[in-house]
Amino acid sequence: MAGSVNKVILIGNLGSDPEVRYLESGSAVAKFNIATTESYTNKNGERVDNTEWHRIELWEGLAKVAEKYLKKGNQVYIEGRIRTDTWTDKEGQQRTGVTIRANSMTLLGGPSGGGPSGGGQGGDYNQGGQQGGYQQSGNAPRGNNAPRPSDPIPPSMAAGNDDDDLPF
Repeated sequence: MAGSVNKVILIGNLGSDPEVRYLESGSAVAKFNIATTESYTNKNGERVDNTEWHRIELWEGLAKVAEKYLKKGNQVYIEGRIRTDTWTDKEGQQRTGVTIRANSMTLLGGPSGGGPSGGGQGGDYNQGGQQGGYQQSGNAPRGNNAPRPSDPIPPSMAAGNDDDDLPF
């Protein structure tokens, strides 16, 4: 095998407002749980819901966005990677837990009906950039990927280009 992949994609609802703290270095860290629910019908014909809780951790710019916009109940799309953390609790017991360290987040809305603009629109936020910087890609409508009226028509779709020119 020529490598490995550690990637997680989740869509779920926040179980509480994000807990945001700032380190001595000034770095922001946000933590919260999201619930994902899968449904199936058992052999008796009854619908069964299976809810899983996932611990999410955001850093820097994403943490600041979470602090500003995320609230309990909001639906959010998270991309990140799995981390297994080990620590010693107050009683001296060794503990292990799984955390999703997010590198991308999209606000999908929630009970209050929206992401950062409140009107049902979400926002895409990415962690990364050059030299450890963080960038927001801004707000974008969610739901479908149809071009907005203000988007220019790609040359391949302009008049005069038809499927008869395709080699297959």
